[in-house]
Formats: sequence, C-alpha cells, structure tokens
Amino acid sequence: MPPVAPMLAKLSRQLPDPIAGTDAHWVFEPKWDGFRCIVFRDGHELLMSSRRSKPFDRYFPDLREPLLAAMPERSVIDGEIVVPHAEGRGLDFDALSQRIHPAESRVEMLARTTPASFVAFDLLAVDELSSMSSPFSERRRLLTEHLTPGARVHLTPATTDADVARRWFTTFEGAGLDGVMAKRSDGVYTPDKRTLLKVKHERTADCVVAGYRIHKDGEGVGSLLLGLHDEEGRLHHVGVTSAFSAPVRRQLLTELDPLTHDALEHHPWRDWAEAAAPDRAGSGPSDTARMPGGVSRWNAGKDLSWVPLRIALVAEVTFGQLESGRFRHGSRFVRWRPDRDPASCRYDQLEVAEPVAFEEFMADPTG
Repeated sequence: MPPVAPMLAKLSRQLPDPIAGTDAHWVFEPKWDGFRCIVFRDGHELLMSSRRSKPFDRYFPDLREPLLAAMPERSVIDGEIVVPHAEGRGLDFDALSQRIHPAESRVEMLARTTPASFVAFDLLAVDELSSMSSPFSERRRLLTEHLTPGARVHLTPATTDADVARRWFTTFEGAGLDGVMAKRSDGVYTPDKRTLLKVKHERTADCVVAGYRIHKDGEGVGSLLLGLHDEEGRLHHVGVTSAFSAPVRRQLLTELDPLTHDALEHHPWRDWAEAAAPDRAGSGPSDTARMPGGVSRWNAGKDLSWVPLRIALVAEVTFGQLESGRFRHGSRFVRWRPDRDPASCRYDQLEVAEPVAFEEFMADPTG
C-alpha cells in the first residue's frame, strides 16, 4: 500500500450536536498530545510514517517490536506516538520532542530512558483489503478485532456518550489529552481532508511582551516573545504569538521601535541576549529562568535571534495547555492590555489541570 496522508480535523469549541435525519452518530475519542503516525506492516517490514510522510523509524526503534507484536502481519494502522511522563504526570511532550535527534547514540539512549507508546485509533488496511472506503464504525470494529494491545501499544478509548466525552475534556486534560475528537460513524477515510472535528482547550492569559523576532521574509515582526513571572519575580519565556498579517507585521515594527532603545540595560533576559554575541558564544544565562534563545531541535539552522524590548507591554493571548512552564501550542494574539502592569503577569493567573497518569486514564477512561 503506498504512503497515505492522514485525515485532518476542523477546530470546534464545543461538542457537535447529534446528527439529525440519519442513522449516523458521533463517535468521540481522546485527542492525544503526540506525533501523528501511520504504521505500515508487511511481515517483518515496518514503516512508521509522520503526518507529512517522513519516516519516524530511526527515532523510535523501541516501538518496532511492540508494533510487530500488536499488528496483523499485513496491515496499516493510524495512531499517535506519545511518551508517558516518567513520574506519572500524564504525557511528556518535551520528552517526545527530544526523541527527534540526529545522533544515533542519543536516539538509543532516549529510547531506553524515555520509551514511547503508540495509541491506535484507525485501521486502513488488513491483509489484502483496504478499509478506507468503509464507514468509521466498521473500521473501528476491525481495529478492535485485529489489534493485540500490549504494554506499549494501546487501543484508544471511544464512546458515543457525549457526557463521557465532556468528562474526558474537563477531567482528564492532566492525562495529556489535547481535547476530544468527534468522528461520524458513517464517515469514510479521507486523506489530507478536514472531515473530522477536534474540540480543543482554549484559555487566555495576560503576558509580558519581552521581545520579538523578525518574520522569515525579513519584513516586519514575525512573532512576539511572551513572558510570565514566577513567585520569586523572575520572568520566564512561555511562548510566542504570531500569524500576523503583512500590514500588521510592518505596523508592529514601527510601533515597537521606541521600546528597543536601551532595552538590554535592565532586561531580565539580558544574559541570554548577550550570550549570542561573538565574544560570548556558548555561554548561557546566569539564572534558572526559561529563556527564548537556543538551538531549535526541529531545524538546527533556524534563526532564533530576537530583539529585546523594554518591559512595558502586556498582551492578552490564547493558550491551550501549559507544559513544563511553557505554552504547548502557539498562542493567538487577542488584544493589548494597557491597563495591566507587566509585574502583575504571573503564572498564578493560569488555570492548569491536575496531573493524571496516562496509565490511570487508559485503565478507566470513563472515570
């Protein structure tokens, strides 16, 4: 079977209404916070393919034997690669991201210290038969019948009960759920098309705007660097907000220019900014605050340089999840908050879900 692009999903802020005028219904599943992966097995041959059809095999050698044991001899299964937190605090996306590393020795070490798991949620083919044109209810039945779950390969929970889905959405965010997926029971598999629904968490936070990065085309501000203070008053880098239109990017560059003058003199991230200077290459910040620089694990050549701003601006932004003190996904700019003092932008304003062990959720997903 040739490489297949995964189905995609449209964003929704609430669970969909029941489907009227048909026998079809919604099937709800947890939305896992990991790497989307389609696994192809043909005998002893195994290929793990990313959402963009890039091979995952070299980064997750620890999944090969569990997948061979769980999958039919000839089959294609869609799912998600995740890394459960070593301390039972849901899923660890930072540890998962670190698995993408060019050095084979480090890949082998991480495979031992932060082993991955695979959560299966769709079956695209088994033996000689493609099931992509079958309704989802039939594909789910086939997946349940043919998958042999093990210690590292799981069958994702599914329910038609909207109340259970709401409980997943609210109660089990701390287990690493990124929200809830909604799939029509009569839906066929449509590669690269947004025919699913994803209901995701979205909250807002007031953050310090401590700097910016120039857009990749060199025209205007590409992203604003966001910070929050901890209980000791240290300013931590928590993420960025971007996706501005071209006119807004140019306007921001003009509007922010006055705040760039002498910005480093009392900047809380001064050490990090100066660490990029030629005479201090390789040095780092002097305290333990999270900083905005460093090498991108996704693209070693990516320019992560930034322009410091005097600490004066506060922006309200959306965020979904907080992990290791940072926003897990990109944040959307909502508005400026001239009424807020930057010193008042603290972590304690955030609503954060209590941790729930991944294994605990999988053992009793209905709560």
